[in-house]
Amino acid sequence: MTTQTPIAPKRPATPQKAPHVEMYWEAVTYKTVLLYGLLLVAIAVSTLVLMRPEWYSVTLKKVTNAVNNAADNDTATFTQTQAKFVNLTGKVQVKKVDSVQWVDADYRTSLDKGDLVQTAGDGAARITFADGTTYTVKAETLVTVEENLMGSNKPTSVAMRISTGSVDLATPNWASPDSKAAVSMEDTTASLSQNSRASVKNDPQNNEHEIVLASGAAEVQRGPEKVELTQWEKVSFPTGGPLQKTNVLAPPSLVEPLNLAPIISENPKITPVRFEWKPVEDAVSYTLRISTTTMFTKMVKEADHVSGTSTEIVGLEPGDYFWNVTAHDAKKETSETSETFKFTVVAQGKTQEMMLEIDGTQMHGRVAEIVGRTEPGAALIVNGQPVPNISPDGTFRHFTEALDPGQHTIVVIGQNRRGGTAKQQISIVVPK
Repeated sequence: MTTQTPIAPKRPATPQKAPHVEMYWEAVTYKTVLLYGLLLVAIAVSTLVLMRPEWYSVTLKKVTNAVNNAADNDTATFTQTQAKFVNLTGKVQVKKVDSVQWVDADYRTSLDKGDLVQTAGDGAARITFADGTTYTVKAETLVTVEENLMGSNKPTSVAMRISTGSVDLATPNWASPDSKAAVSMEDTTASLSQNSRASVKNDPQNNEHEIVLASGAAEVQRGPEKVELTQWEKVSFPTGGPLQKTNVLAPPSLVEPLNLAPIISENPKITPVRFEWKPVEDAVSYTLRISTTTMFTKMVKEADHVSGTSTEIVGLEPGDYFWNVTAHDAKKETSETSETFKFTVVAQGKTQEMMLEIDGTQMHGRVAEIVGRTEPGAALIVNGQPVPNISPDGTFRHFTEALDPGQHTIVVIGQNRRGGTAKQQISIVVPK
């Protein structure tokens, strides 16, 4: 008998487990890293300070100086951009000191030292500095901002140079009596005192250079020559010639129409408007000018050789106008222009009158508050200024500009949608 070893049945191989690695970690935030970094820096700085104390003081001084210098630079930048345009008419261009291009001026344009301003034949610009000094640049004029130094609690200094053309200059009551405002041309400089007004003309082509003082005081200097000016005196000189001081003809004082006065008429275009002014000694004739702009770049009417002190003008449409007068003597010398007055021509509606009532007035210092009622949708003018806010029910509240001490007549005129008009007058007294 043969014996066989039994064959073990086949079983599937048992799969072996693959070896694996287990990993563990701990989250660290950026904040923790930053804190550890600052801690290391603090330790390093502390160690350095203990080893070399003089390093800390030197470094702190340098940092402090750098911060102060940066602040000074920021202040200097701020104080060098104080001049701005407050009135623009026609074409006015500016060329910045760091530019080669001329650009049109607008009310956002600031002026720095070295900037050029040029006006065309129809252009004019009024420029105001932070100290209140104003330069009115007339048509066909080229000027340069020569100086613009401003500082808190320090004397200010502003100056412009006229290459060609004409400029009117007015100074305010400065906070510091040592402040200065000047205008120069050729090799001559005129420095004005506070509360002064002057007109300066530079015409190189015709060799005409003159400075006329309208009020206040001024000093004109060219090299060693000095000339003091008072009201209605003039300094003129040819190129290379001596300074010559003479008296000039004073301009007339305006009488009628009063400043900001309304003129109401049913037919304005055919209704004559009377203009009157006070006589000027030695004057033989006068010139009346009427314009729709404060700087008279758009002339509406001009009456030459008026022998008397009044005249009537016909043909004015409804709207706002400005007027002034110059005087002429027998030597054909012409005065500076008088003060400029504004008036408003209003068309009287032929339909029924509108409702306009003044409920009361109240003084706030030198400003008058006018409270009243009118018709919804009506338009109102108070002393030549439009009332911007009228309630839907017609009630209104208006604040005038600052008024001089004394008695004033406030004139309120209105017009409704039907063409009707109304007028009210209130007398007030501004205390001193």
